[in-house]
Amino acid sequence: MTEEQRTRPKTVYRFARWTLQPDREPDAEPITYAMQCAVCGEGSQPEEDLAEAQTWTFRHAGRHPSHHTYRETITRPWRAWMERPG
Repeated sequence: MTEEQRTRPKTVYRFARWTLQPDREPDAEPITYAMQCAVCGEGSQPEEDLAEAQTWTFRHAGRHPSHHTYRETITRPWRAWMERPG
């Protein structure tokens, strides 16, 4: 064993349980909704109100009558934390 191998820091692993859940804290980012046309790729801005994002779809379909397929994107904040050892 070389001197470097003897003096190198050791790796320590800590096994712990993690929890993951939607962030519902008062300072959490808002849940937002956006719609995207699957035909041309154009999309709405993210909105906190789903109805506003859906309204964009109706306007877009009115301007492009052959665009019938859309995607919804939901952005939901999440929190992860490590449980303290018992």
